Amino acid sequence: PLMGIVQDSLAGVYKLCRRDTFIDKQMVMNMMLWVPHWDGVIPQPAILKPRPRWTGKQLISMVIPQEISLHAPEGDSDIPPKDTGLLIQSGELLYGLLKKKYVGAAAGGIIHLCYNELGPEGAMAFLNGVQQVVTYWLLNTGHSIGIGDTVPDKQTIEKIQVHIDTQKAEVAKLTAQATANELEALPGMNVRATFENKVSMALNSARDQAGTTTQKSLKDSNNAVTMSESGSKGSSINISQMTALVGQQIVEGKRIPFGFKYRTLPHFTKDDYSPEARGFVENSYLRGLTPSEFFFHAMAGREGLIDTAVKTAEIGYIQRRLVKALEDLSARYDGTVRNSLGDIVQFLYGEDGLDAMCIEKQKLGILKMSDAAFENKYRLDLANPPDWFKKDYEYGNELAGDKESMDLLDSEWDTLLSDRQTARLVNKSKMGEEMMQLPLNIGRMIETAKRVFNVRATDRSNLRPADVIPRIQNLLSELKIVRGSDPISTEADRNATILFRALIRSRLAFKEIVKV
Repeated sequence: PLMGIVQDSLAGVYKLCRRDTFIDKQMVMNMMLWVPHWDGVIPQPAILKPRPRWTGKQLISMVIPQEISLHAPEGDSDIPPKDTGLLIQSGELLYGLLKKKYVGAAAGGIIHLCYNELGPEGAMAFLNGVQQVVTYWLLNTGHSIGIGDTVPDKQTIEKIQVHIDTQKAEVAKLTAQATANELEALPGMNVRATFENKVSMALNSARDQAGTTTQKSLKDSNNAVTMSESGSKGSSINISQMTALVGQQIVEGKRIPFGFKYRTLPHFTKDDYSPEARGFVENSYLRGLTPSEFFFHAMAGREGLIDTAVKTAEIGYIQRRLVKALEDLSARYDGTVRNSLGDIVQFLYGEDGLDAMCIEKQKLGILKMSDAAFENKYRLDLANPPDWFKKDYEYGNELAGDKESMDLLDSEWDTLLSDRQTARLVNKSKMGEEMMQLPLNIGRMIETAKRVFNVRATDRSNLRPADVIPRIQNLLSELKIVRGSDPISTEADRNATILFRALIRSRLAFKEIVKV
């Protein structure tokens, strides 16, 4: 997706979804008027006595379409104590905070799902609805950031100073070793480069430790934290620079170089390799920088400014040349990509013929499984069926030992083994990464079908292997991307659909479908 919720609406939707956000009756009545296509029904308040109060999650659920279900857990727990992760079921936000990852221009977020499930109108309705409801609530609630949001408590200040002093002592030790010629050079570096490398590591460690300490000390209700966590503006680094310390200033990828003879500024003695003399800023923006720190900071800032200006011009020129070169390319009805003269540029769009708009990140779970886990998940032996097969499956007793069904299940098992081997081979360069860019989100389609047809997880299945396996084989045999029966067309077709076939067969395997 190219569009998402940004800035004030993003910070607002994050604040509105918090567990401690409660809204009174009058405010709810006013907010209902901003809900697009409101049906006139106000949801029951989450708290009835002593006064009715609605949660922010209830209000946001009013603008999430009922067709949307999304489960994005963070960590192992399905019921997280700290409201991490996200769970939306049939348009109802049950837990989690809406942030950039879920309502921004991110793949797999709510806007992406709205577009795929409901088309452009559905995505537009969600964007408008969220912004109208949240902006009205924010207008009445407010969000402002002040100097008070960056002031750390006394304990935090002391801890930050300890981190800085520890690493400065480490740098002093390294300097003494280098001066006494006792520093051992790292592979591929001379002694001076080794010294610089180790000093940089020590000072970066001071910055990171101080930043972590600061993050832990600030409350969730802190306005700067709200903005950085929601993704509307800034990051944890900006907060730690305002509160803890600014850190090492870098020019051309190194510490501030000697500009005068053996020193950075006239304020320092010659051959001074200490952190302060080479651009380490141990003050925060709140405390203020010393004159020499300010000068070093201005040097690094100037480099960043020039970089930005040059990059913008370069990227603009590159883009212009690209657009000029590619402006006459189009995908034709025969599947090829051609230019205005009809010359073939690609025999198949993107080598696989897939529309990038319909692709989502999906987990191909068969790659990292051990052989035992893979067999346990997909293999079903009717000669010696497991207990659940006879107990929880409608035709369990009837199919036990059935020759025809056994042959079908064996052929399915062999195909799955072959799929797994091929997928591992294809994925070797990606170090076994299980998340793949594939069309048709099968998991979501199954969940939607279960909801629409009211299928419960505990229902006994009445599908037989003869119903499932041949139908999937037929479905995949009809899946033709490259038409033609010659060896090259056959190979191209196989390559274009290899991972998608593996996904379909693993998600719709017989044991996966019927096991309760």
